[in-house]
Amino acid sequence: MGGKVGAPAALIVKGKRLDGRTLEEFRKIEAKAGNLISTDGSGFFAFGNTKAIAGVFGPRTLHPKFMQNPRKAIIRCKYAMAPFSTGERVRPGHSRRGTEISKVIEEALSSVVFFDNYPKTVIDVFMEIIQADASTRCAALNAASMALASAGVPMKNLICSCSVGMVDGKIVLDVGGKEDNFGDVDTAMATIGNEDKIVLLQLDGTLSKEDFFKELSLGLKGCSDIFDIQASALKDKYATNSEGDENGKE
Repeated sequence: MGGKVGAPAALIVKGKRLDGRTLEEFRKIEAKAGNLISTDGSGFFAFGNTKAIAGVFGPRTLHPKFMQNPRKAIIRCKYAMAPFSTGERVRPGHSRRGTEISKVIEEALSSVVFFDNYPKTVIDVFMEIIQADASTRCAALNAASMALASAGVPMKNLICSCSVGMVDGKIVLDVGGKEDNFGDVDTAMATIGNEDKIVLLQLDGTLSKEDFFKELSLGLKGCSDIFDIQASALKDKYATNSEGDENGKE
């Protein structure tokens, strides 16, 4: 960390991080499903100041026809950052980073969707980061997973994602902005539901074998906690819809 311009003297002081969290504590998490009325399904997920929203369209017939798969649906994912999501204006349009993140999210979601149910169709997943403070791909993936479930797309489980890293030589959960900029290691990971089945693992930095497995263990626990939060948000959505139906009958 030493030598980085603008780096704080320390990111962890007396066992506490700069925002007051313990090493194994998430930032404040917000999750909501079905928040957009113009989509077939939607989801919102936030780690503190990192906020992501996702919308799903489909399954719907794919055009032009030559792009169709006669045996199953295909999924297309697009991740983007709003121009106002960071302190400096993000240039709109395609970027190499956005393309890469879109691809890894697409691969992660493909591990749980039942594509055979909808031949010749496409499922479009759009993710927008409306505010960024590290761990954006994790927030986007969580929002997208809830959006698919909200749309009624058949899935064998949710995809749950969180970040882990090394800061001042300590393994931490949910890497925040300054920790991302000035920490030692940042790792994004995702699992199938609350199972120890990893479908995304991207590590930036260098770890010893021992520290890698410590990080992995903390990340698996974190993803399991995310699963409970996502499931609760989806239950709240359907509970609210059910109450609305009941009131409409009166």
